[in-house]
Amino acid sequence: MKELNLNTHIGIGIFGASANFSERWIKEDNKLKKFVENCKGLGLKIVLTQGTYDMVHIGHARYFEAAKKHGDILIVGVDSDEKVRARKGPERPVVPEGERLEMVTHLRSVDVVYLKALKAPKWNLTKLICPDVLIATRNTYNNQELKELKKYCKEVVVLDPQATTSTSAKIRLLQIGHAKQLEKALTPKLIETIKHVLSESKDVHIKKK
Repeated sequence: MKELNLNTHIGIGIFGASANFSERWIKEDNKLKKFVENCKGLGLKIVLTQGTYDMVHIGHARYFEAAKKHGDILIVGVDSDEKVRARKGPERPVVPEGERLEMVTHLRSVDVVYLKALKAPKWNLTKLICPDVLIATRNTYNNQELKELKKYCKEVVVLDPQATTSTSAKIRLLQIGHAKQLEKALTPKLIETIKHVLSESKDVHIKKK
């Protein structure tokens, strides 16, 4: 891989030791496209991957590291809160988009992040930058989609999960833990409340007689 000095060659100061999140998050399509064109003009290989990255964990870090090995510049598309809710339900994401974007940039393999809007056209980011390599996980695309995607990128690489953990699994564990704590905390109070209600009901019944 080529040693990067994009501060000098491209004019976007994002790859220094004190990398700035606000600069590494490229918001406008035209700026991202220009950035990619400049990188490709220098002979750099562009890698793209996309996802939610809710509650960033070791699997995400390993995934980005594996993805970066396929090129020089790793661009990560992060789903907006609205897009995540539409796909995973009203309780997701746990972590809001601004924090998810910033957390991803703290992982050393990631060079640039981009926020993916719900109403953006299908495969908008892929078509916008036409990466040299598109990284995906299993079950993300079917065989027909993989064939179509090759119109917009030179190569599609499917990676296996990089850890046994997942965000959904972590959320389930948290929910189970909270439920158990809640059960322990509320059971005595519920018992007392039930006894009190039954007692009052009994007294009312006796008075009516």
